[in-house]
Amino acid sequence: MIRIAVDAMGGDYAPREVVYGAVLAAREYGVAVQLVGPPDAVSEELKRHEIRGLDISIVPASEVVAMDEKPSRAIVKKKDSSIVVTTRQVSEGLADGMVAAGSTGAAAVAAQMELGRIPNVSRSAIACVMPTAVERPVVVLDVGANVECDAHQLLQFGLMGSILSQGLFGTKDPKVGLLNIGTEETKGTALVQHAYKLFKENKQLNFIGFTEGRDFPLGKVDVVVTDGFTGNVALKTAEGIARMVSLMLRHELMSSLRGKTAAILSQPALQAVKRRIDYNESGGALLIGVKGVCVIAHGGSKHTAIKNAIRVARDMIAANIVQQIEWTLSLVAAGSK
Repeated sequence: MIRIAVDAMGGDYAPREVVYGAVLAAREYGVAVQLVGPPDAVSEELKRHEIRGLDISIVPASEVVAMDEKPSRAIVKKKDSSIVVTTRQVSEGLADGMVAAGSTGAAAVAAQMELGRIPNVSRSAIACVMPTAVERPVVVLDVGANVECDAHQLLQFGLMGSILSQGLFGTKDPKVGLLNIGTEETKGTALVQHAYKLFKENKQLNFIGFTEGRDFPLGKVDVVVTDGFTGNVALKTAEGIARMVSLMLRHELMSSLRGKTAAILSQPALQAVKRRIDYNESGGALLIGVKGVCVIAHGGSKHTAIKNAIRVARDMIAANIVQQIEWTLSLVAAGSK
């Protein structure tokens, strides 16, 4: 059985919503869940649920890293914090993967310190799975771990993103694109020009060239590669646009009797669209390049998001994502010598 450690104290609605989501995941996905946090607080929340027959255990942790604490300082100072203990479960082989909501920085720092990077990986990256106009989502990375990157690091992101797309979604020969201000080969900064050459020379990638920000939401590419600064801006812009469209649509539908009637008739379709763009359904961001499966859920995650984050962790473990990255990067390193 796949074992997943969950930081029960992470996020705005911990521990109640985290425990709730963990119970749902244990029941629906048949995974063993280890809830990490103060035993009394976690036990109190578990009493709210029927857990007979479920493999749910509590791993004690006496401290919590707050959202407003500086991650690097807090992780070093609070060795018995729930996020550190959660990560340690994976590093010591007591869990196969981990899920944490709340501070992305704290989770990333804890993973770097406790798990370390996969051999030959220069930088770990945060990958985000975003919905598209087609059924298959797109993997975008980096979306925040590295404000500045070099071309070789971008190439590694492309390789890791391609492995993610294949492992999580069964994409055959994923199309990989470099985010740029145009699709012409002559456009862009010196960094993306250099990266373009490296991507084009690499035979392990199905590199389709430069891609623009308007292209990947339409499903024209399976993996989008960029630096963490640009990727985070793209992600937050997409989230804002999705929210704006939702509010505008609601306003128009509720502003007249005809609109209200249309809203009632189109309710199933509207709900389906909402599910496709809701971050609660995606399961959170994926910290890749570290020696362990690490899923970082949104700080505002409630039980549905936590449940889906555990599902994503399970899928990454089942697809041997970490091992696939290690094997692929070792081949690239050997070929460059």
